Amino acid sequence: LSQAPLGPQFPFSGVDDREDWPSVFYNRTCRCEGNFMGFNCGECKFGFSGINCTERQVKTRRNIFQLTASEKNKFLAYLNLAKNIPSQDYVIATGTYTQMNNGSNPMFRDINVYDLFVWMHYYASRDTLLGGSNVWRDIDFAHEAPGFLPWHRVFLLMW
Repeated sequence: LSQAPLGPQFPFSGVDDREDWPSVFYNRTCRCEGNFMGFNCGECKFGFSGINCTERQVKTRRNIFQLTASEKNKFLAYLNLAKNIPSQDYVIATGTYTQMNNGSNPMFRDINVYDLFVWMHYYASRDTLLGGSNVWRDIDFAHEAPGFLPWHRVFLLMW
């Protein structure tokens, strides 16, 4: 058996900010009540809508190949629109926690909604940066872990 804290597939500890996500960047969170969720408890939990998040809302993921031409065009139009709409709620990190001098030198920038979606997926699956030009390529936290299916399900529900 491996003595590595995260198993034999990742023999490091304390070198990747994703190991302790999100507490490496945030030390306080809110606990939302009722059917609310989000960083400010301002959104409805998945499956709910309405002013008080009490209305059940069933969402069905559809196969893009079964959409009508009009539905496909609308879908693609929304994807293109997302490329031009800045996120009102999120910024992205442009450096690692170490590069940010343990958080005392913040490195963030604004991002559009589409690129945020792409960046979040990249962040979860990118190689581990070990410092300097050293990179650990043998792990993919998004695709080679037991949370693969639930992580991607929640990821898609967010959008």
